[in-house]
Amino acid sequence: MKKVSILVPCYNEEKSLPLLYPELKSLMDANASYEWEILFVNDGSKDNTINIIKALRAADKRINYVDLTRNFGKENAMLAGFDYVTGDCMVILDADLQDPPSLIPEMLKYWEQGYDDVYAKRASRGKESWLRRNCSLLFYKILDQSTRYDVLQNVGDFRLLDRCCINSLRKIRESERYTKGMFCWIGYRKKELLFDRDERVAGKSKWGFWRLFNLAVEGITSFTTFPLRIATIIGGTVAFFAFITMFYYGMKTIIYGDDAKGFTTIIVAVLLMGGIQLLAIGIMGEYIGRIFNETKKRPTYLASHYNEDKLY
Repeated sequence: MKKVSILVPCYNEEKSLPLLYPELKSLMDANASYEWEILFVNDGSKDNTINIIKALRAADKRINYVDLTRNFGKENAMLAGFDYVTGDCMVILDADLQDPPSLIPEMLKYWEQGYDDVYAKRASRGKESWLRRNCSLLFYKILDQSTRYDVLQNVGDFRLLDRCCINSLRKIRESERYTKGMFCWIGYRKKELLFDRDERVAGKSKWGFWRLFNLAVEGITSFTTFPLRIATIIGGTVAFFAFITMFYYGMKTIIYGDDAKGFTTIIVAVLLMGGIQLLAIGIMGEYIGRIFNETKKRPTYLASHYNEDKLY
């Protein structure tokens, strides 16, 4: 009998879990031809999440959990899930029921047909604001155009992964992680499913504008050096026009003479060059900072418990 694992990263989901579990229980009971595992990764929740998970495990031994020592972020919590899931395949699912568990049987159907990565693509982005929707689309477009492999747009973490994909992702131990890019980077045979994403059933989203902005920076700097190339292009272009301008005014002074004018022009030019230099330094700083973090070789996450067993 094949085993299916459902990975659910959790951070302050005490209101969502009592609504999620009945959905998953109905799914598992209706598909008894598979062996099931639900793996909750408690990402340092500050509410009652871990106690609810423990109570669910006491009632249903198909539930396992990993308790991280603090909040390491969803990307690192998913890596913990990759390390601890035991199934022949794994479905990544958010706890807030925005990703419908009812889509999992269709994912399993395509998995049985030989697909290694069955990903759910959003047919619409729901009630997102105009700014957030268009910023997301712009980010995907930039990343897709600047990498050497296809980047899937409007695709989140909701997907089914075969064991071969899980093992490949476990090998990637980067501390600066952008897992959505890693799903594309590892390759394998993929299949798309369209779905309409629901609103959260409870609680509030942890992904505000600045967290999404930081995730976008992580994605771009983790998978492309295109920003560095932009800085090089801008620097070269400005230097070229500066040389042309210098030649023009030099010849003008030699031929016609020139009095002391152009104070405003000088100030604007200095501010422009200073801004471009700071932009280039900032871009290089982002990459250098990531190099610095990677050279430390710190563990990507620390776990205190796997079920009732202490890990320290």
